Amino acid sequence: MTDDVTGVGIAGFWHVHAADYARDADEHPKTSVLAGWDADPVLRREGAASLGIEPAESLDELLARQDMAGIVVTTATADHTEVISRAIAAGKHVFTEKLLAPTVPECVALASAARDRGVALVVSLPRLSEPALVTASRLVDSGALGEVTFARVRIAHDGWLGGWLPERFADPVAAIGGAFADLGCHPAYLIRRFLGSGAATVTAAYGRVTGRPVEDNAVVVARYPDGALGVAEASFVTTPGAFAFELRGTQASLLFGYGREELIAKGGRFGEEWAPVRLDAPAQSPFELWVDAVRGADRAAEIDDNLRTAIDLTRFVVAANTAAATGGAVNIEEEENS
Repeated sequence: MTDDVTGVGIAGFWHVHAADYARDADEHPKTSVLAGWDADPVLRREGAASLGIEPAESLDELLARQDMAGIVVTTATADHTEVISRAIAAGKHVFTEKLLAPTVPECVALASAARDRGVALVVSLPRLSEPALVTASRLVDSGALGEVTFARVRIAHDGWLGGWLPERFADPVAAIGGAFADLGCHPAYLIRRFLGSGAATVTAAYGRVTGRPVEDNAVVVARYPDGALGVAEASFVTTPGAFAFELRGTQASLLFGYGREELIAKGGRFGEEWAPVRLDAPAQSPFELWVDAVRGADRAAEIDDNLRTAIDLTRFVVAANTAAATGGAVNIEEEENS
């Protein structure tokens, strides 16, 4: 590793995306993964071996390394608060898989600690930077759809039908939920991007197709004071996998992924027939944002926006989990303050 490359470590091999983030870091021209740790000795040994990096016997050992400026956190969600807090206290920059933490107060405390310590804390919210979502967001913001009255986002895969999603994702304590706390994070932050993060009442229906302790099928509906509705869907039992979204406005509509892997529009300036929409370039990814900040670039405004979105995401997921457990409607702000 040269002086122009920043060393990073992997804290946790619990999440299925741990290896993906490690590859992102190794393939980035300015970062290199040097070591990895997990509290589970089997995951630690196998994870480090698969990446060809050094295993750290403890989190303290990993955080003590002076050749590492940052840590990628891919532990169980329930462990995020402790692991991220310790990394921040050690002066390490942190890039983490969603959710940032299980509760809103924990998220707020982590964001505050990172600011006080002067380290970059960034949460992986990758769909926001993809071309179709960048384009849809721009069209919503420009008023091309009129007032958006309905938004639906679905993400699903066959993880528990195909047998490739680890059973640890069925642990309601470690994962703090099932399909919605994992895959459902993406529809949740996208719904809030399209309809806003203002007050909303949430209802939820969770299903257990495979009989595991957590839901593997989820539909969450957010109802806004102006009458707009947002539907966020997630599933571990869908074949083939799917990512799709639908935006309906008072003037025009957008669709993506409903049998056509392209963004199409109809109504208003788009005309009376469904037509493809030219996609914008992708935005900077959360990982690229983090690397820039770690290497000294001023990205404070973008990081603050990322953390606001991440905190609101936890707020939405907590409300959805409560609504599913109680069978009632939950006001997001009241749930946070209860």
